[in-house]
Amino acid sequence: MKEFFAMTATELSAAIKKKEISPVEVMESTIARIQRRNPSLNAIVYTDFDYAMDRARELEKAIMSGQQMGDLCGIPTALKDFLPGKKGWPGTSGGVKCLAGTPDPVNSTYTKAVEGQHGIVIGKTNSPTFAFRGLCDNYLYGPTGNPFDITRNSGGSSGGAAAAVADGLLPIAEGTDGGGSIRIPAAWCGIYGFKASIGTIPSPARPNAWAETHPYCFAGVLSRTVEDTALVLNHMAYYDPRDINSLPQPKRDFREIIKRPIKGMKIAYTPNFGVFSVDPEIEALTRAAAMRFAEAGAVVEEIDFRFNYTENELADCWLEQVMLNFLDVLEGMKAGGMDLIKDHADDLPPQIIAQVEKARRGDYLTYAATDNIRTHVFDVMLDAFEKYDLILAPTVSCEPVKNASDGNTMGPETINGNRVDRLIGFCPTFFSNMIGTPAASVPAGLTKNGLPVGLQIVGRRFCDEDVLRASAAFQQIQPWAHFYEIVERRPLEK
Repeated sequence: MKEFFAMTATELSAAIKKKEISPVEVMESTIARIQRRNPSLNAIVYTDFDYAMDRARELEKAIMSGQQMGDLCGIPTALKDFLPGKKGWPGTSGGVKCLAGTPDPVNSTYTKAVEGQHGIVIGKTNSPTFAFRGLCDNYLYGPTGNPFDITRNSGGSSGGAAAAVADGLLPIAEGTDGGGSIRIPAAWCGIYGFKASIGTIPSPARPNAWAETHPYCFAGVLSRTVEDTALVLNHMAYYDPRDINSLPQPKRDFREIIKRPIKGMKIAYTPNFGVFSVDPEIEALTRAAAMRFAEAGAVVEEIDFRFNYTENELADCWLEQVMLNFLDVLEGMKAGGMDLIKDHADDLPPQIIAQVEKARRGDYLTYAATDNIRTHVFDVMLDAFEKYDLILAPTVSCEPVKNASDGNTMGPETINGNRVDRLIGFCPTFFSNMIGTPAASVPAGLTKNGLPVGLQIVGRRFCDEDVLRASAAFQQIQPWAHFYEIVERRPLEK
């Protein structure tokens, strides 16, 4: 049998339920691996190993007594330190010092799904402050290293989760995605990241029911395989009337869906959506990966996009809309007695402060202007989907950047000589959040520096199955499991 860290969640759960291995053995091995490898990576920032071991022992007794066990029986996992993850556990909203220790008021959709299937949460993973960038760094915990080069960043905002999975600390981990936060770190860490369509996975009820609609924000999972994502998705996808976006849907077995062929699918490849600056090596690797879908019987063609806005204007639109949510959060905190901007500005990166000030200068016309841009993006993408089932593109426009030493790692200033927004402008992912389409990132190869590159797969709204099927087909054509042999040899000291 493989070592536990090399087994998928699907393999581990099956072996545990067959009594071939014990959930206690798996948890002991997991804890030992985290203690040995996480200090140099900084992927997991909070642990409750006592809780995890207690749960493992309880599961072992249940298994030995013949009880029926869930699909994720004994699987260790972790939650993202951003939104509430597990009721009563401490959180920091992405390394905000003054919020350290704030108890989570509710369980996340991911926690409900995993614990409902007898998985075990062991702690929380690193995230940037309020998840407001495509990188993973903050003033409290610092940056998360990339398992392929720990001097570089893991990507964000679910960067700790992606790094933990890529490094074999955990087989699966919680991610959330409001502009690419599952797909960006999946691309940079060489793993699989899937963001569902609007309405597929509900989010926990919030004071503002519309908060996660500008742009659309999603819960999800990061894994090493498409099958593991399908396994978790089976229990995260359901109708919840408390979520304004949630849609009634039939019960589906995504593990069976990913086995269906993609022969005859019409697939478009774009190197840059017509607006993004993309490193030539990234473009070459993603183009070569995209063309391999023809080996599964799909028709692959290159497509040109024509947007009326520059990449920086589009990035600004995303930033402004996300800030609408954040302003609401700030006002709620102020009503509760904490004025974060006035009294704790030093706990926040200057980029957030600047965006808050900009947003407060705005008005309804500013809001309407961003909605007009989103509508334009929706129309242009819909035009493409009238002809094609899927659109392929680079997930991130550049290699993982070097980590900063001040807790404020930023994206590149320029790509191909063009200035880009350093928070999100190097990530052609946020279109899917603007309009609610499903999207995934699959590992497309390694650069000459040995760093992972992601290929993004975008589908029509509500067509999650198409994206998952294509992801599984690509994993068969161009497997990426050998990437993790490289990771296993990484240095364990910074």
